[in-house]
Amino acid sequence: MKWFHMDSGRGGAAFNMALDEALLEAAGHSGAPLLRFYGWTEAAASFGYFQNYAAVARQTPLRPLVRRPTGGGIVPHDADWTYVFAVPPGHEWHSLSAVASYRRMHEWIQEAFTRLNVETELAAASLPGAEMKCFAGHEKFDLLWYGKKIAGAAQRRNKMGLLIQGSVQPPAGAGISRAAWQDAMLAAANERWGVEWMEFSPDPVHRRATELARQKYARDDYNRKR
Repeated sequence: MKWFHMDSGRGGAAFNMALDEALLEAAGHSGAPLLRFYGWTEAAASFGYFQNYAAVARQTPLRPLVRRPTGGGIVPHDADWTYVFAVPPGHEWHSLSAVASYRRMHEWIQEAFTRLNVETELAAASLPGAEMKCFAGHEKFDLLWYGKKIAGAAQRRNKMGLLIQGSVQPPAGAGISRAAWQDAMLAAANERWGVEWMEFSPDPVHRRATELARQKYARDDYNRKR
């Protein structure tokens, strides 16, 4: 099976969220899943679609703040490895329950780390942490390294497809690079599901993302709407 991938480099907070949404639209048109790796031009924090802006602003000093199209809690983007996985409607991933797709995503990341000789485990149960913060505690099937959460994700599933926005906090002292992890993610999918990876041409999607950033994610009224 053929899937798309891209490394879009660093982007601003509003553009990153806009590009993720644009890729969900693109996956629906292409009929194939798409995996994007990316970074941030400046330290920022994203927060869940349903969270209250004022409450979020009190919980983190990071700025800018940007509302994600997915749910979940506050995620710091000052040193993380960020990815998005967009799946078209009708694909097998799209029909999974939210719990099943969450678990499968983290099993994939776990397999990538195993390839790099970093042993991790999936959380067997939830462990409450600081309210509203994604990485303060952990949920069932989050990825743990020596008991500490290093990978979490948020999802949105609708008629356009399935969007999984994820963050990996690289394990300190493990001595692996972002590039090595990205290569391991591609290799793990190839071995596990027989995926043939194709480079994604981003030009039309970039135009759509620029439009979405201007109309939505860069707007104060959107980010503060709750």
